[in-house]
Amino acid sequence: MTPIPLPLLLAATLTGTTFAVAPSTDDDPRPRPNIVFIMADDHCMQAISCYGASAGPGVVETPGIDRIAREGMRFDRASVTNAICGPSRATILTGKHCHRHGFATNGQRFDGSQQTFPKLLQQAGYRTEVVGKWHLSSPPSGFDRSEVLVGQGDYWNPLLVVDGERSRREGHTTDLIHDAAVARLEALAAADANHDGDDDGDDTPPFLLMVHHKAPHRNWMPHPRHLDLFTDGDLPVPDSFFDAPDRRSPAGAIQTMRIDRDLAWLYDLKIDPTTLHPDEEVSRLDRWMANELARVPQEALDAYDEAHREENAALAAAIEDMSPRDLALWKFQRYAKNYLRTAQGVDDSVGGILEALDRLGLADDTIVVYTSDQGWYLGEQGWYDKRWMYEPSFRTPLLVRWPGVVEPGSISDALAQNLDFASTFLEAAGIEPPADLQGRSLLPVLRGESGADETLRDAAYYRFEESRGAHTVPRHEGVATRDAKLIRHLDLLDERGESILELYRLDVDPEERDNLAGRPEHADLQRRMLERLEALRKHYDAPENVPASAPDRDI
Repeated sequence: MTPIPLPLLLAATLTGTTFAVAPSTDDDPRPRPNIVFIMADDHCMQAISCYGASAGPGVVETPGIDRIAREGMRFDRASVTNAICGPSRATILTGKHCHRHGFATNGQRFDGSQQTFPKLLQQAGYRTEVVGKWHLSSPPSGFDRSEVLVGQGDYWNPLLVVDGERSRREGHTTDLIHDAAVARLEALAAADANHDGDDDGDDTPPFLLMVHHKAPHRNWMPHPRHLDLFTDGDLPVPDSFFDAPDRRSPAGAIQTMRIDRDLAWLYDLKIDPTTLHPDEEVSRLDRWMANELARVPQEALDAYDEAHREENAALAAAIEDMSPRDLALWKFQRYAKNYLRTAQGVDDSVGGILEALDRLGLADDTIVVYTSDQGWYLGEQGWYDKRWMYEPSFRTPLLVRWPGVVEPGSISDALAQNLDFASTFLEAAGIEPPADLQGRSLLPVLRGESGADETLRDAAYYRFEESRGAHTVPRHEGVATRDAKLIRHLDLLDERGESILELYRLDVDPEERDNLAGRPEHADLQRRMLERLEALRKHYDAPENVPASAPDRDI
């Protein structure tokens, strides 16, 4: 493979922001680390075994991700600032809340000309690359090389854009992204080896490689090698599965993300609706699914058919006599198992990337991060999807390995957010984070400094703007501490004309099933949380309220 041309070391300004590269000192002789940032789409903590895998305890195993936890740090209280794909990705790139970077809903377009941490790393001499899902409407910028999916991307034979040129690839998208990531690591290692043989004596520039998986995003089409997983019995059903939608507040009744009602038969559940209800009109998503199936290799189609044929036939024979409860449980099992099978491909990739780093001699000099763009609902409240500030979608997995810096097997309960990645990577690279970044560096936490978990932040701010999106989740903002959470709905008013509130004691009600807002005995807690919310809103210069944004384009 031809060695990659290496960028010149630049010392300059970017979009008006001056930054400095900190020189190595005798106290810190380590070279600037490589960074491999691996991000899945919609991968929840419930589906990861080092977090307990509540979706299938003892059944769901994620050895690749678990290896990062074993050899690095697991963050147990990490969260996002907006639980939806594009805005989360923009926050990661910029280190700013959505109202600052301007990409608050998936229907908007990210302004790629603005400052991002890859641009700052690139200007400081890093080789920067990205492979996989991009989902920001505008093309990648700040990267020496990009190989990204068009839009959401398809699970089979996807269309990619490689440095601006479109190219159709054959295969399963998870494997294609993985293969591309390993190929880039091999190319970077080859460039390193060739550079070391030069006579100029210069150090080899470090690299940033961002690996963004599509999986396990909807519509859950696993690779056939994973279809035999979870076939020995049923997965556990969350305790809250049959909770009334409005149990917590009227907001819960507005959503369209119920497993029993809103999943599509063919698109989501992989069963032909005409075999169940031959006289009913086929849904838009099920009609669209024909386009998806046309891209699937026949061998994979046969494998899907074989895996689901017996269960599908049994459902078709019994559906007229099934109770709504039993049908909801059938849908849950089919949905959750295919979600977990799709996620297993991501874990395979994580393990393979770690093995490639070992093989190429890069592991000791590389920070490896695994996370997701947000969490996900796996049946809690009877739901799928994300968007809410409730724990299943607000919380996100975060694992970091950095040999020689992070204590293996360490666990942090710091209130880290995706807002913090930019500052963390810049500081790790010896670059002073620009003053306009709103996140905080996680380096004190990663180094295990005394009290770092507590001093990172004592409360996290959240804001969701997409009430007219595909799943009609009402706009809301909120604040979360370690022990409590307050959610304020921006468009839903009570009989007094005031915003509907939700208040939870996370220390005694981690599933957030008991809304304490408005109860006299919790008035002091509600007042303190409202004051904290207002303080954070002002700290981040967030608007008091803004008109609802453009409709969601995410399905």
